[in-house]
Amino acid sequence: MGDFSADWLRLREPADHAARSAALTQDVLRALPPGRPGILDLACGTGSNLRYLRGQILIFDAASSGRQKSRSDPEWLLVDHDPSLLALVPPAPNVRAVEHDLRALDDHLFDARSLVTASALLDLVSESWLRELASHCRARQSAALFALSYDGRLAFEPAEPNDALIRDLVNRHQRTDKGFGMALGPSAAAAAADLFTSEGYEVRIAASDWVLNRASAPDQLQEQLIDGWADAASAMLSDPAIVEEWRGRRRDHVASGRSTLMVGHQDLAAFVRQSA
Repeated sequence: MGDFSADWLRLREPADHAARSAALTQDVLRALPPGRPGILDLACGTGSNLRYLRGQILIFDAASSGRQKSRSDPEWLLVDHDPSLLALVPPAPNVRAVEHDLRALDDHLFDARSLVTASALLDLVSESWLRELASHCRARQSAALFALSYDGRLAFEPAEPNDALIRDLVNRHQRTDKGFGMALGPSAAAAAADLFTSEGYEVRIAASDWVLNRASAPDQLQEQLIDGWADAASAMLSDPAIVEEWRGRRRDHVASGRSTLMVGHQDLAAFVRQSA
């Protein structure tokens, strides 16, 4: 189901938060019903999505000054299959973190949830899994917010001759089974838009690209991405020498401070259409 270390999640969190669409998040918060909303966070890891959304709720409350504030104290249910990551979710009132194998989307997870959310998840799952998720959301009339779905776009500066080859190999690898069946990979956001639309939702999408260089992120984040891409490409190619040469040249650019990486992501929000 994708094994992600706490160190990797900690390293990427600032880039994730900087890239996400605050405007789309605020649209979702405005659409939640009055009262205390229940929020389900799938594949929560160590709680990065929770931390981002709490910050956006504070912004929402400040902008709603003088009107009823009903978003300050949601009931959070955080779910992940990895107990070692869940153990790092800071304890807080109204936050419950539970271990669950997300290959099975049990109906009870969605009870009393006004919002279903996840970050960096949809590109790992299959179309059938995503269809089931959309159906669960529709049955509860839940809004949805899915952040940072990889969309297949990678750009590298300075350019190297094999950048396009590596990108294509990575995108092929993204479509292999990550534990949920054959993964949607770069087509995840488009597939989610179609499935939620078919369930009667209004869907909005916004770009949430990473742009990483020495000014915006630690070198280690670029280095780990390059290594991950090289490993994925090697799994799809019979000649590892091509990949290893690319890995070395890209890491040299990071070490010299000249590297910039762009990783294309999309945020998606889905709102239940109100009857006229």
